[in-house]
Amino acid sequence: MNKAETWLEKTLHYRFQNAELFQQALTHRSATNRNNERLEFLGDAVLDFVVSGAVYRAYPEAAEGDLSKLRAALVKDVTLAQLASEMGLGEHLILGSGEQKTGGHRRESILADALEAIFGAVFLDSGFDAAKQLIDQVYEQRYRNLPDIKDLRDPKTRLQEWLQARKMELPNYELVEVSGKDHKQRFSVTCTVVEKSAASTGESTTRRKAEQKAARKMMEILSENEQ
Repeated sequence: MNKAETWLEKTLHYRFQNAELFQQALTHRSATNRNNERLEFLGDAVLDFVVSGAVYRAYPEAAEGDLSKLRAALVKDVTLAQLASEMGLGEHLILGSGEQKTGGHRRESILADALEAIFGAVFLDSGFDAAKQLIDQVYEQRYRNLPDIKDLRDPKTRLQEWLQARKMELPNYELVEVSGKDHKQRFSVTCTVVEKSAASTGESTTRRKAEQKAARKMMEILSENEQ
């Protein structure tokens, strides 16, 4: 644990008063019953609250729906795992032998849960202000690179808004092909904007995803034509 404590102090400038909390935060359920699941539950709630406040202040004119999308992007497992990986958290995790053999220290869900567990542990160890300070430090770079609100909307919504703003008819999506076996199907969809005589194609594992890809390509086509 000395190595892990040194890492935390060097990386996040925090030292636990109760070292057992830190050890528990690093412990995956595959290692012992006294694991980080409860701390992860607590850290998830603290993280949501802190990030909600950050995006609320960053976008004073944004609607509730847009703020929710931005928060979701910041606290999802993929983002948390990336942050944990960037910090080198994986090498300090306490895993069972099975997870050690299969590379559990690199597993997205395990990394994400452990980082949230650390947030929860800091909250218990030193209170909300300390947890907020640590979370803000972890997210500092992400806060600096927050996306434009309009980029949070899915491609189909953005395409619809683009066309409506120019008083054009909505696009037409047509399922062209479904290929592959039932458990590995691929959907191919075309998106057509009649008034622009433009068409695009999207392919993915679900029809919805294929439509989103086709809409994204259509937005690129229409944007290029406007330049």
